[in-house]
Amino acid sequence: MTPHVATLSLSHFRSHRRARLDLDGRPVAIFGPNGAGKTNLMEAVSLLSPGRGLRRAAAEEIIRRPEGIGWKVAAEVAGPGLGHEIELTAEPGQPRATRIDGKAAPQTALARLLRIVWLVPAQDRLWIEGADGRRRFLDRIALSFAPDHAEASLAYEKAMRDRNRLLKDEVTDARWYAALERQMAEAAAAITATRRDAIARIAAAQDGAATAFPAARLTLETDDLATPDAFAAAFADSRGRDMASGRTLIGPHRADLAAVYADKDMPAAQCSTGEQKALLISLVLANARALKAETGAAPLVLLDEVAAHLDAGRRAALFDEICALGAQAWMTGTGPELFVELADRAQYVTVSETRGESRAELLDRAP
Repeated sequence: MTPHVATLSLSHFRSHRRARLDLDGRPVAIFGPNGAGKTNLMEAVSLLSPGRGLRRAAAEEIIRRPEGIGWKVAAEVAGPGLGHEIELTAEPGQPRATRIDGKAAPQTALARLLRIVWLVPAQDRLWIEGADGRRRFLDRIALSFAPDHAEASLAYEKAMRDRNRLLKDEVTDARWYAALERQMAEAAAAITATRRDAIARIAAAQDGAATAFPAARLTLETDDLATPDAFAAAFADSRGRDMASGRTLIGPHRADLAAVYADKDMPAAQCSTGEQKALLISLVLANARALKAETGAAPLVLLDEVAAHLDAGRRAALFDEICALGAQAWMTGTGPELFVELADRAQYVTVSETRGESRAELLDRAP
């Protein structure tokens, strides 16, 4: 059986005072009115991977109001070679804490237990807004293939923050920069290599795949640098320019992801809204296919409000691809009619809300 969330328990997590779901490896279709708390369940699952989840929320923002006490997410993950308990907690004013099988662990350790890919409505404007979102999208893909990508990214950001502090203080002594730039260079080379590898894997997963969704050609727009020595030399050469601006102007934090609708040879930014959405779905599915080809197991797939933007034919094609992958896909929608093509291939959760409190109920059969 594919890796999946077998139980999910929430305590004082956003709109959910209490919730518990006992699940198998089939897709999970979550339906209920807008604002009932469907995405909150999905967000809890996304926090089982490194980072701030699909909403990129700080721990304090997740606390249920008006109680204002700490929140908790507990999950049992099951599958081949898996059998772990994950517990995430956060007290007011404190960062999120992670425990795996009862022992404290860094967030980055989660990437070695579960691979999770997702698509949320906020990403619908990915190709027409700033590069930050596209970098995050690419880095989520890269992290799914290479759990060490998180450590390299954290190391780079920490060293860059320290270097930027020196630049703002107009420190000119090269000795203060050398060690930091070497750390940045090592991490930058690793980040760039992992991003390029992720793009190559996505291309291979799209090539010849039988899918109802259009293929996208991806390219990484970045500095023409690859090795640690090349990055270190470039950082040293740019100190004067960087000091004038008070920040580091080159490196992987300035990279961008470009996409082209392959069949039309058209940049994604110039495609219609529907085509842009279809390209995003295609990339998420390709990511999942590539992971299954590499590891033998499909990742968790989180698709928030995706069914509402597809016609019945495309919805059926999406559900067929997910089931063929064998992925535990979590999907949300306003009503059960959006999931009728899944029938008994999925498990169903209805979410309702009364006086600011959400209630999640696992149904014993398809609605």
